Amino acid sequence: MPDSAIDQLAPTEKYSPYRFFTAAEWAGFRADTPLTLSEEEVRRLGSLNDPIDLDEVRRIYLSLSRLLSAHVETSKLLFAQRQRFFQSDDVTKTPFIIGIAGSVGVGKSTTARILKELLRRWPASPKVDLITTDGFLYSNQTLRERNLMERKGFPESYDVGAMLRFLSSIKSGQTNASAPVYSHLTYDVMPGQMVTVDRPDILIFEGLNVLQPRELPKDGKFVPFISDFFDFSIYLDADEALIHEWYITRFMRLRQTAFRDPQSFFHRYSQLSEEAAKAIAEGLWANINLKNLRENILPTRPRADLILRKGADHLIQEVALRKI
Repeated sequence: MPDSAIDQLAPTEKYSPYRFFTAAEWAGFRADTPLTLSEEEVRRLGSLNDPIDLDEVRRIYLSLSRLLSAHVETSKLLFAQRQRFFQSDDVTKTPFIIGIAGSVGVGKSTTARILKELLRRWPASPKVDLITTDGFLYSNQTLRERNLMERKGFPESYDVGAMLRFLSSIKSGQTNASAPVYSHLTYDVMPGQMVTVDRPDILIFEGLNVLQPRELPKDGKFVPFISDFFDFSIYLDADEALIHEWYITRFMRLRQTAFRDPQSFFHRYSQLSEEAAKAIAEGLWANINLKNLRENILPTRPRADLILRKGADHLIQEVALRKI
């Protein structure tokens, strides 16, 4: 595979921390992992303008499910060994947390939902929950007060403290950990609405900046990162030009669908001409999403355990897996 395949992580034999595979090579690692999803279920789990079918599940996600199963089982063995080491009779293992990061429009939500369904259908029937970071955004009112509406989705627009408290409670094995709920219709956090997560076996935590480190304190005091709580992390990747194209296409399709709802935050865009709406979409991409991708999201890519790189057809072409 050429060095430019995943440019920031050139797959050189000596220095790359990753092993690189084509989609066809990756598909061969499925072994006997069963396909437990139907075509209708896969179609339902896909996001707008993010085509996925059973062939893509077979090529990519069954091998990934098998890999994650190995990691989960290994974590259980390590837990048991630690209990013997500490001579402890505590039999409560903390949840296995999978972080999923990547740009707006690259397909994180689809990947998260597909994985959730595959993982919960393992023979052991583990309890699998999915939480997105959207709920941890500050409210629009707070963002306006802090002059951050044009930075929505940037790291400073999230209540990082609330995210850390939530993940800490999950990793501590606490019951009924609560996370706030976000509405994509109103483009805002829903006041007073929470979703409860009660000691899952596996938690998928999906968001733009979940792999981003924080500024380190000069006095050496401990500052936790969101990713400190992850047992495995995935980055959804694609060329910048492709993500741009997908974002604009999705915006224009939403203009004909969800934006037509009078309750939608973006309802006004459905009333514009196609040319004017596209100009708005281009502005949102250039001034918000592209900046966030370049400044905050893409730099976190090398921190992932697994990178799934998409091609122009929105299907995964290359896989990079961190060596151990």
